[in-house]
Amino acid sequence: MATKDQPKPLMPHATATWLVDHTGLSFEQIAEFCGLHILEVQAMADDLAGSKYTGRDPVHAGELTLAEIEKGQADETYSLVMQKAPVEVTRTKGPRYTPVSKRQDKPDGIAWILRSHPEVSDAQISKLIGTTRNTIGAIRERTHWNIQNIQPKDPVTLGLCSQRELDDVVAKAAKRAGVTEEAPAEGVVDGRSDKDKLIEELHAEREANVKAAAEAAQEAEAEAWLAAKREAEEAGEEAPAPAATFADPPAEEAEVEPAADSEDAGEEKPEGE
Repeated sequence: MATKDQPKPLMPHATATWLVDHTGLSFEQIAEFCGLHILEVQAMADDLAGSKYTGRDPVHAGELTLAEIEKGQADETYSLVMQKAPVEVTRTKGPRYTPVSKRQDKPDGIAWILRSHPEVSDAQISKLIGTTRNTIGAIRERTHWNIQNIQPKDPVTLGLCSQRELDDVVAKAAKRAGVTEEAPAEGVVDGRSDKDKLIEELHAEREANVKAAAEAAQEAEAEAWLAAKREAEEAGEEAPAPAATFADPPAEEAEVEPAADSEDAGEEKPEGE
């Protein structure tokens, strides 16, 4: 008995069409083997299907044998067994595929990379966006047929590549060109998450703001004390005592005091004589 998770034919509809036309298998057997709904198979048999398919011989493809088909024709409850699973079709190496709706945005993305990251090579751009070197060269030399309408735009925003792919390409190009950022010390691995780093930055910023505010308040208080002291000296009154938060006079006042004392001393000396 066939299992429900067995591979399906490479072309299910075409295979079902061939089995309907060339065998006496029931619709249920064909539908189960091809992974289709029984009504789809029935529509093919009644020539009512919206699309016409050219039959594909599963025996020639090695997916079924004549003996397996005869077993199914002899017993309607028999489930056909796939003899040879179809080979998965993989895309060959080549330029990156870009949907038709986004192909008109390629020149804009190329222009952005050429302007923002000139260290990236043409081969890297071609692989990243899926274009040709001739197109890249034409945009760089401004000989592209549509150069007047090309506006540099981020290829990530245009959907031509992912941010991670773009960052990888830029990092490799920068490393090759010797344009590397300061890397952390070797052997030191920062295991903190981005969230922890952000919280630490916010804490440091908050502490810096508090410290700056305290220093500004202290400077303002010092200036007010100095102004009051000068006014008291000019009026011949006793200078006010410094506030508790301002115990030591600033350097400016410390420099002024000796000069004032020397002047007083110079004035009192003649009286003693």
